[in-house]
Amino acid sequence: MRIGELAERAGTTTRALRYYESRGLLPARRDVHGHRTYDERDLRLLRQIRTLRDFGFDLEETRPFVECLRAGHPEGDSCPASLAVYRRKLDELDALIGELRAVRAKVGAQLERAEQARDELAADALVPGGPEPVCELGGRQR
Repeated sequence: MRIGELAERAGTTTRALRYYESRGLLPARRDVHGHRTYDERDLRLLRQIRTLRDFGFDLEETRPFVECLRAGHPEGDSCPASLAVYRRKLDELDALIGELRAVRAKVGAQLERAEQARDELAADALVPGGPEPVCELGGRQR
């Protein structure tokens, strides 16, 4: 098949395919007229790359999976190098989850502080001679 058909079947663009070719992830076979030609194995490589990209893997992280498929393995993640990438990605995700938990705790503490300050201001406003309530948008409530 030609590049346009492969792009359509893979749900990507010809530009992306040329880029993958330039990075050595997609073979650069040509027919007698110089047109790029592809087969079902190439479609399979592309589907592997796209799936991993959808999971947040960068393009270079897909290389071991592509090489595993090229080596004839039925799945791109059955080779030791692919398994190592999975492990690194899980470690990376675990670190991000830890960072997100820490940020969430800080935001939760800020919310609690802000709600307490709001409640104190509201209580002060009920006291005769207390401060006049101020709208969050900057205007005074009447």
